[in-house]
Amino acid sequence: MEAYYTFCFLAAVSVFLGFLNQYVLRAQTTIAITAGALALSLLVTGLGKVGILELRDWADQLLPLLNLEDLLLKGMLGFLLFAGSLHIDLLMLRNQRLEIGLLAVVGTLISTFVVGALLYGFLQLLGLPVAFVYCLLFGALISPTDPIAVLAILKSLKAPEQVAIQVEGESLFNDGFGLVVFTVIYALAFEGAEPSAPAVAELFAIEAVGGVVLGLLIGGLFHYLICATNDHSLELLLTLVIPTAGFALANILGVSGALAMVVSGIIIGNFTREEGFSRVSQHELDNFWSITEDFLNGLLFLLVGLFLITIDFNAIDYILMAAAIVIVLMGRVTAVGVPFLYLKRRRRYHPYSERILIWGGLRGGLALALAMSIPAGHIAIGDQDLRHLWVVMTYGVVVFSIVVQGSTIAPLIRRSRAVAEPETTGAEAAG
Repeated sequence: MEAYYTFCFLAAVSVFLGFLNQYVLRAQTTIAITAGALALSLLVTGLGKVGILELRDWADQLLPLLNLEDLLLKGMLGFLLFAGSLHIDLLMLRNQRLEIGLLAVVGTLISTFVVGALLYGFLQLLGLPVAFVYCLLFGALISPTDPIAVLAILKSLKAPEQVAIQVEGESLFNDGFGLVVFTVIYALAFEGAEPSAPAVAELFAIEAVGGVVLGLLIGGLFHYLICATNDHSLELLLTLVIPTAGFALANILGVSGALAMVVSGIIIGNFTREEGFSRVSQHELDNFWSITEDFLNGLLFLLVGLFLITIDFNAIDYILMAAAIVIVLMGRVTAVGVPFLYLKRRRRYHPYSERILIWGGLRGGLALALAMSIPAGHIAIGDQDLRHLWVVMTYGVVVFSIVVQGSTIAPLIRRSRAVAEPETTGAEAAG
């Protein structure tokens, strides 16, 4: 019960920070909670160093008790991706399928290899010999973008429709695809998987294709069940089974639960919503999943902020964090820029599309959970453990992206609203 009580108290703190933000900072809730948790962590750390308040031992026991990587990767992630995909407009997604596909798949692969290569070269310059596969692992865990904070800003500021669907679609699908890439590279790095093209293709097919197929099956099954009842409460309960039992089933089968949740969420949000829910039920569906998503997001980013207490920083850690921020930004510029070199030949885009996609590519709890899933004591880099360095660099990138990028993208979106949307012809939409 100790883990449950801790979860309850942290949830209360998260809601309280959101309440204070409404009257004090008035910033986007995710950014405000993360910033508040960071400030609290720094205060607690500072008080501990001067001997006034020592909570380090408490924090060291707390986070392993909650097991952040399992809490997110095997629990909260299913809810967050399912809730986010419920709002995806399938028609708009179809019109932007090439853009979202290239950004989510090709862009994620480009970012993984660019970040991995740049990190490998930088570590060699520092005299820290690290195998390239481990650098690729960092590239894979840091490449998926987190839609949570920036999507809320896009909606509240009414960003151009074309830009909004690109950011939303890419972030949902590259979470799933990025997890597949990470799983494949992880198997090569730590599980002795055969690094041959057929073996990698098999691993990828099982994860990605299996996840999509399972998502179609789950979505189809629950579409039928929801359409077969007129009980409003039962309809909501059936949607709740998808990111719980459905996500658990994907993990047990060894396929991508993230992709399964995105696919099933799109089915429920586009087909079942219209055929199986009344107007009143649709309103209840939106409210239920909006509240659930806000609650879990707040709790997740509170944990991200409080995680600072448990890290023992060394002098080289600050250098690596600064370098990681620059390297990840360079990877993001390349991951967006290369697909757009091709895309601009086929269609006209909003002038701010690339800029918002690049600066709005925030990283969040998913990246940190993936970094924490790396086994400790497996690889040493000088006198440092690989897991420690990867976690420290990931934390630096996550905090920078949420606090700095998330809080400065609003002016960019406001300027984009003053520019007219490019008209889309039928031929372009079909392409």
